[in-house]
Amino acid sequence: MSRFRPGIMPTLVVMALLPVLVSLGFWQLSRAEQKRVLLTRYAERQQAAPLTVNQLIATAEPVFRRVQLRGHLDAEHSLLLDNRIRDGQPGVELLQPFQDQASGQWVLLNRGWLPWPNRRTPPVFSTPQNILDVLGWVYESPGAVFQLQADPLAAPWPRLITAVAPAALWAELGREGFADEVRIAPGAAAYLADWPLLSTGMGPEKHTAYAVQWFAMALALLGLYGYFGWYHAQEKAHGKRHQSL
Repeated sequence: MSRFRPGIMPTLVVMALLPVLVSLGFWQLSRAEQKRVLLTRYAERQQAAPLTVNQLIATAEPVFRRVQLRGHLDAEHSLLLDNRIRDGQPGVELLQPFQDQASGQWVLLNRGWLPWPNRRTPPVFSTPQNILDVLGWVYESPGAVFQLQADPLAAPWPRLITAVAPAALWAELGREGFADEVRIAPGAAAYLADWPLLSTGMGPEKHTAYAVQWFAMALALLGLYGYFGWYHAQEKAHGKRHQSL
């Protein structure tokens, strides 16, 4: 019976690629589980009663928790979060400081998405001047910590930004404020506020599908390795038999 003879080069290729493919598969499974936990936590906390700002500040894990606000907006220090695309249309998200009456604390309230089709003219928005009752929920970016512009004091208001850092804003304005962004729920003070929870749009099922693909590629690589190993061995055995005749 012919021995398994895959050859040195195929063996080196398999040794290099196989761990990578398997690792990518398990990484995708891990990401799928993280997304499941994220969605479950979001669903649970969206069903819970909204907190006050004082309760929110005292909460160890505020992400996704709903909060009830009553107070006023600061129109003077508006932020426009750039590069927000909705349905293929360019736009911005409007963020404004909101002072809660009961606690005196400031929160950075994201009032939703605005279209910005013409970059030569600023986005158009209005700010209610009356006392508002607002429902929102805490959003915490799953990516890198957002940063304001390198020289924020030199930027005019409303300020165009590519990232959000509430704590840096409160330090600049000399205010006491909540450290995470609060996204407004749909209502009178909101613009387009149909927030996508997963910024990448990739749910657990997609990560699982990618994991299956990586594992399938690993199995295919092993199958090819086995086939060519036995094929190579048979070719050598066949060549030896011809030489002996």
